[in-house]
Amino acid sequence: MSLTGALSSAISALNSQSQSLAMISDNISNADTTGYKTTSAMFEDLVTASNSATSYTSGGVNVSGRANISQQGLLAATTNATDVAIQGSGFFVTTNATSGGTTSYTRNGAFTTDNAGYLVNNGNYLEGWRTDAQGNILGNASAASLGPINTQVAATSGSATTKATIAANLPSDAATGATFTSSMTAYDSLGTANSIQITWTKTGANAWTASFGNPTLASNSSTTTGTTSSGTVAITFNSDGSLASTNPSPPTISVTGWTDGAANSSIALNLGTAGKTDGLTQYASGETTPSVDLTGITPDGLPYGKLSSISIGKGGVVDATYSNGQTIAIYKIAVATFSDPNGLSAASDGMYSATAASGNATLQTSGSNGAGTIYGSELESSTTDTSGQFSNMISAQQAYSAASQVITTVDKMFDTLISAVSR
Repeated sequence: MSLTGALSSAISALNSQSQSLAMISDNISNADTTGYKTTSAMFEDLVTASNSATSYTSGGVNVSGRANISQQGLLAATTNATDVAIQGSGFFVTTNATSGGTTSYTRNGAFTTDNAGYLVNNGNYLEGWRTDAQGNILGNASAASLGPINTQVAATSGSATTKATIAANLPSDAATGATFTSSMTAYDSLGTANSIQITWTKTGANAWTASFGNPTLASNSSTTTGTTSSGTVAITFNSDGSLASTNPSPPTISVTGWTDGAANSSIALNLGTAGKTDGLTQYASGETTPSVDLTGITPDGLPYGKLSSISIGKGGVVDATYSNGQTIAIYKIAVATFSDPNGLSAASDGMYSATAASGNATLQTSGSNGAGTIYGSELESSTTDTSGQFSNMISAQQAYSAASQVITTVDKMFDTLISAVSR
């Protein structure tokens, strides 16, 4: 009966518009949710039987939700150094356990460091690849080498001194046999600061030696910390005061037997360029009591430092900064791309899982092979357009009211029909 079909069709409209309103409500509720993707109501007509010019059978309507997962949200700057966002295609890779967990994907980059040093978001661990200090991935950028980012892998830092540049003027008016002392700082491989005394001895006209003593603690010169070998360098100057040569060339000193267990050190010395005045020189001091005029001693190496902060820069490189001022790269964040990202299955907290429709994840580094670029200290905003959602809500309300009017009308027509039949 046509009235029954009309009633069924109107009821399906009420149900569909109710579901549409639920989607709109979700979208509006998540207008400020990081990385949220709006869901659109997709209406489809239902046909129950073929119609003719003289007979019509109503079918009704059905609705399904379509998540616009691939839609890009605006990136907004934040003050949190571990917030990240992707401009372009792709998702962050996360796991719900540090070992053997379930993999999920997200655009919500609001990560923080937990008490164990992991970067987490609502209990999900951000994954990436270990790098060297320059940000180069160690090994291959593959799923096998991917793991939860643990900033405690580099809780301390320190690097040995491997070279030192010395610039000084040795007084030409000093007497042969005169000696002068200076000192240089040298860090061992454990980041301990040590002091090495340099003894400058004039051995003749335009000739000097530099002898390097055993290292002592920088904080306590009475404590010897190692043994210096190859510690004497012969130095000659030209008649114009510029450096002529050194023996050995280039000069290198070695330190063995560090008392704190550090690795043996080899320190290359840069005393200047022959024929130039960019390092050691020999000019008259013009003083009654000549002295060495030390312009500067610049060693490399760094003292021991504790991890003070973690930050993420453009390209998804995770940097560790230490109390000694050193900043090194420790991880690179992975970006997962899919052939059909809209086919992903959504879960709470902005997490998604792969499905047959989405295809398997392909892991990329930031900005490579079609993957989006990672930006640090930024978050992706919700894609909800509240003005558009209010417009959709009004449409849903009108459609719902209209369908309810159809039911009221059908009810009255049924009453009329029953009255006519009962007469």
